[in-house]
Amino acid sequence: MLECHPMDPQRRLFLRGRSTVNTAPPAPRPPWARTEREFITHCTRCDDCITACPEGILVKGDGGFPEVRFNETGCTSCARCVEACRPLALVRQANQPPWDWRATMGPSCLAQQKVECRVCGEICDSAAIRFVPTLGGIASPTLDMARCTGCGACVAPCPTHAIAMKAPSHD
Repeated sequence: MLECHPMDPQRRLFLRGRSTVNTAPPAPRPPWARTEREFITHCTRCDDCITACPEGILVKGDGGFPEVRFNETGCTSCARCVEACRPLALVRQANQPPWDWRATMGPSCLAQQKVECRVCGEICDSAAIRFVPTLGGIASPTLDMARCTGCGACVAPCPTHAIAMKAPSHD
């Protein structure tokens, strides 16, 4: 028998008459969130992390659990959400990055369509997005995953919504 926590999102989907097979990636949790199962177990949905976030990227998501939305800006890794989390659903270890999410660039990228646009590269503080000049053409974007911090600052300014944040596959 499948064991699940009462607040398990898959259980809620089943009870709502939807498929329990979830093909979508999990919602991005706040920085330094525990594993999804541990996060759901510890998080009381008190909204303290949401209130503490100076960038306003934390929102109430499915089931009332906090999620990250890069609709206007990115994460500065200030850790105020971790400091505010009394139930310890967010736990920061020394030298631990906030998450393993990284930027991905989709086919609707203007520069990939040979239209001059460098918005994402200009906003990227870690210089993970660079533009390589091409002879007689538009510079091509390159994404250096080793430099990408997953801050999400490049998501909102993209005029075609070509940039998304994704967790690396563990295949």
